[in-house]
Amino acid sequence: MSSSANPTAAIIVIGDEILSGRTKDKNIGWLAEQLGAQGIQLGEARVIADKKQTIIDTVQTLSKTYDLVFTSGGIGPTHDDITTDAVAAAFNVPVIRHPEAERRLIAHYANTDLEFNAARQKMADIPDTAALIDNPLSAAPGYIIGNVHVLPGVPTILKAMFEGLKHTLPGGVVMTRITVQCSTGEGNIATILADVEARHDGVSIGSYPWMKPGQFGTAIVVSGLDAAVTTSAARTVEAEVRTFGAEANIVDADGKLAD
Repeated sequence: MSSSANPTAAIIVIGDEILSGRTKDKNIGWLAEQLGAQGIQLGEARVIADKKQTIIDTVQTLSKTYDLVFTSGGIGPTHDDITTDAVAAAFNVPVIRHPEAERRLIAHYANTDLEFNAARQKMADIPDTAALIDNPLSAAPGYIIGNVHVLPGVPTILKAMFEGLKHTLPGGVVMTRITVQCSTGEGNIATILADVEARHDGVSIGSYPWMKPGQFGTAIVVSGLDAAVTTSAARTVEAEVRTFGAEANIVDADGKLAD
């Protein structure tokens, strides 16, 4: 668990279809951005198979390691949607037919031409003691048990449910990230970057090479929780790369020169 002011989090994406490549994950990146915007530090993301013991083991491990855990996938009406059974087992509680979840689903299907059959009724099965997460699009709720937030895999529904959930999450200091665009390869300035990082406590520096026709360079991303220290580090990178003999400029989120 985090001992700093910033909560930590992990994401578990559950689904054989993701691992096979048939379905492309769209949830990790979006959730990472949302968590970062609230000062929640994402420490890990795992993609795992629809295997009960794998889900149990992963949920137990990550819920002990991080302040918050978010899962996506495996809570639908089909036979391979086993996330709820596995999460309940991870917390050693039974699965119950949740009265409020059932009420919401009955009301939802009453307004459609779809039958509220046994498969759809399964979506009202929730681990005992869990709190529901509202689903404004298709009624089938997610839930919270312990520090684990169980969400669907469908990106549009996950996003809608997270939007309703995020105000209940703890927050922290939002990470400051500053980009320095450099007109040289990262191998040429690796020592500069390592030295600047070492001289600025709490700052991390990443380098990301890029190539265009007739051009190449490196985007340097300087990150830290202390805005003043992070800004100082970014300006130092800019100055020292220029001293090295390459062009270097701090840019904004759109890639334009920062003021």
